[in-house]
Amino acid sequence: MSDPDYEFVAYIDEAGDPGLKRVRPLDQVGSTEWMTISAVLVRRRYDDDLKAWVSEVLQTIGSANSQIIHFKDLTDSQKLAVCADLSQRPVRLFVVASNKKNMRGYRNERAEKAGSRQWFYNWLVRLLIERVTDYCFRYAVRNGLVRRHVKFVFSQTGGHSYSQTAAYHELLKYQSRGGSMMLNKRVPRWEVMSFKLVEHFPHYKRAGLQLADVVASAFYQAVDNLDTGRASPNMRLL
Repeated sequence: MSDPDYEFVAYIDEAGDPGLKRVRPLDQVGSTEWMTISAVLVRRRYDDDLKAWVSEVLQTIGSANSQIIHFKDLTDSQKLAVCADLSQRPVRLFVVASNKKNMRGYRNERAEKAGSRQWFYNWLVRLLIERVTDYCFRYAVRNGLVRRHVKFVFSQTGGHSYSQTAAYHELLKYQSRGGSMMLNKRVPRWEVMSFKLVEHFPHYKRAGLQLADVVASAFYQAVDNLDTGRASPNMRLL
């Protein structure tokens, strides 16, 4: 069976880490207090333009010799310029931000029995997928689009199993389709999902992932006071 034709591409990146055993500042040494996961959603027709967008904004901030955006390495004024530029592009931005202090030490035994070693990360991905797929479905119906599927492209991060994420993605689809989800206040829209439309690449290989890094890191730095310090007054204007 061939892969479904798709209309949207969602580039996904994260900031912070999913560790829950020890969480700062409750523990002097531990994982990050916050974790953010973001998606930059584009229509397929704009996907080939993303590399040019990154080049243009790098020129704007005086980094024309570089081909890659690393948000954490930018100055405050550069961060503001990059965020302002992205806000003017034909994209839809999604962010899930989790303060993990009230999750410290929590174990999902049901997920552990199923063999999941990254259930908290997958849970945040689920929350993101719910919002992204709902938007894509409603947009496609409203505009009478024949193609409705969304392709998810993840930024590779050490410690994650993306085959497990793809399997979880497919499980969500079937649970949503069959009405058997444990938590069903919101559910992913299975009509626009396919496990065949899940990919992962290093951050530097896809311009869309660099834009997703901008979103995840900007929100992370806005809420975090431990690793990145207080956000500058200019950044708060965003």
